[in-house]
Order: sequence, then structure tokens, then C-alpha cells
Amino acid sequence: MFAVCGAATGANAKTGQAEVKGRVVVSKALTKKRVTMPSYQLRGVAVDALNIESSHNVAPVVDELSRVVIYLEAPGLDHGTPITATLTQRNRRFEPEFVVIPLGSTVSFPNTDPIFHNVFSLSKVKAFDLGYYPNGQTQVVRFDRPGVVQVYCHLHPDMAAAILVLPTAVWTRPRPDGRFSLPGIPPGNYELVAWHRFAGFFRRRVAVNRDETVTVDLQIPLHESYPVLASADHEP
Repeated sequence: MFAVCGAATGANAKTGQAEVKGRVVVSKALTKKRVTMPSYQLRGVAVDALNIESSHNVAPVVDELSRVVIYLEAPGLDHGTPITATLTQRNRRFEPEFVVIPLGSTVSFPNTDPIFHNVFSLSKVKAFDLGYYPNGQTQVVRFDRPGVVQVYCHLHPDMAAAILVLPTAVWTRPRPDGRFSLPGIPPGNYELVAWHRFAGFFRRRVAVNRDETVTVDLQIPLHESYPVLASADHEP
């Protein structure tokens, strides 16, 4: 749910440009508890079990705001400069759990574990299968369509990550208190999008005028029946 709280006129960094700011509130937990399999050995080399969560460990505190990305969409917005991001396979997990990249970027998937991994995705945005490869090797994939790519490992079903491919360079992540700011916005009509790693996409149309600051508060609720994974791979 998006609530537009109002707009106030003020001076922005560049004359004629606007700012969209506000606060994200996550009212309920969105992330399911992480279930991992016991540590195992391959060819006599053990994974560092001390750095892996197991089902009998105390579950870590989940910071839902760290799983939120906020961005603006509109025809003609700059896509940004392509980059090379990294999703590292370490201790039978992906680090970080998601990356944000502009269109045309690549992602490297280095394996730093003393075991084999097989990174793949069945996402409509980009389907791929990198095959089995050992410690010290990496594979690289290019992403040319916007959307979310869910990434897994064939060998370890508890491994999962996401790649958010954006069609815009205007994006940010909320601060620990939930506040966000998108400055230097040309006047126009936009879609303000909030994406959560597990809850998916939430959208709101926003109109901004010259030298205006538009304040938008975003509330991302979760009802008991909400399928948290259903909308994570595509836009509703």
C-alpha cells in the first residue's frame, strides 16, 4: 500500500528539478525463516560449519528494510552505465543475498567454497545454467531485460539470491529508519516502485513539478494469506 502524504515546494540542488522523498514502513515480517541443511564433506574437505546457520541455531534478526529498493520509472529515463556486480558463493550461500544492476550489466558468480556449485535460474527475465564448477573459478552472465532474476544452486536447495535489473538509474535503498530520497528529478509523471526481496513489487504514480519536493510514505504490509514468494519473480 502506498500513501501519498503531500507535497511541499522547496529549493532543490538544480533549478527546475524536483525531489521525491519519504519513508518506508514494513508493518509485518516478510521473510521466511531460513532453513539450511547440515554441513557435509566433499572429497574429504569440510565446509566451515561455524559460519553456516543450521536448523537448531537461533534465527538471526531480520532487517526487512535492508531488503527494499526504491526507484522511479518513466519513458526516457537514463538506464545508467552498465556495471559488473558479484554474487559470491561462500559457506553454501550467496553473498550478498541480492544485487541491483542497470540494464546491460553483468554479474560474476565466483565459487570460494571447497566444493562444487551449479548456479542457475529459471526466471523469465533471464534463464541460465552455469554448470558445475569448483573453488577458484567463476562464471559471468549479462542481463539485458529489466525485472527480477531468482538465482539458485542445483546442488544446494537452501542457496538462493536475487538480481534486480533496473531500467533506470534513479534508485536508492532506505536508511535504517526507513527514510529515502531521490533528488534531482526532472519534472514529469513517474511510477514510484518499491521492491522487497520476498514480497515483490509495489507501485504508485507520482507527478512532480519544477522545484518541488514530493513526500510519499510507503507501507508494505503482509497478511497471513499473502504468498510471499508468488510475486517475487515478476511484476504483478
